[in-house]
Amino acid sequence: MKEIDDSIDRIVAGMEGTKMTDGKSKVLVAYHEVGHAICATLTPGHDPVQKVSLIPRGQARGLTWFIPDEDPALISKQQLFARIVGGLGGRASEEVIFGEPEITTGAAGDLQQITQIARRMVTMFGMSEIGPWALTDPATQSSDVVLRLLARNSMSEKLAEDIDLSVRHIIESAYEMAKNHVRNNREAIDKLVEVLLEKEILTGDEFRAILSEFTDISVAKLDRKSVREMIEA
Repeated sequence: MKEIDDSIDRIVAGMEGTKMTDGKSKVLVAYHEVGHAICATLTPGHDPVQKVSLIPRGQARGLTWFIPDEDPALISKQQLFARIVGGLGGRASEEVIFGEPEITTGAAGDLQQITQIARRMVTMFGMSEIGPWALTDPATQSSDVVLRLLARNSMSEKLAEDIDLSVRHIIESAYEMAKNHVRNNREAIDKLVEVLLEKEILTGDEFRAILSEFTDISVAKLDRKSVREMIEA
């Protein structure tokens, strides 16, 4: 089974790289990955953690894997918001634990992904205060450069500004939630990082077993109302 898992990891994330030596960078990556896993697990609507790894693959120094939803074609607003919170968990962990000056470039890929999700929520799925409109002209996705420029120029400055503000609001709300998860679960995070540094890989079950020693992770008891208010505020 481990051979099959390793093969899948190579296909999805790339070849295994040189393992990190003990030191500040390895500790920081461990906190970053545990931050992803904690924020995802504690936000209703997110896919469950499959494993957390400190083994570099491709360009990634560490990875957090999730078990995909049964029907990836139908995704709710709550699920999309949860993905943004989980995606910001690594950066939130760096900022809360090490301080704002110690934030690294490790979240660059995360920021690209969560910004894309938030923008699609606003422009394609009608999931913002702007309303249930498709705000993106299909021509903006065209391979024709002239068509793309004309489509973008046809959008009013006011609408473009409203879209940017809505995207920013979604991301800022999600980031505040991620930082709160980190602040409120520091003891659990420290323990998870300690074990991850020792083992280098935590399965989803191992991760949840440790986290459940510190907090109730039952989905039924999570405060879904507070998440809804964060999305709609």
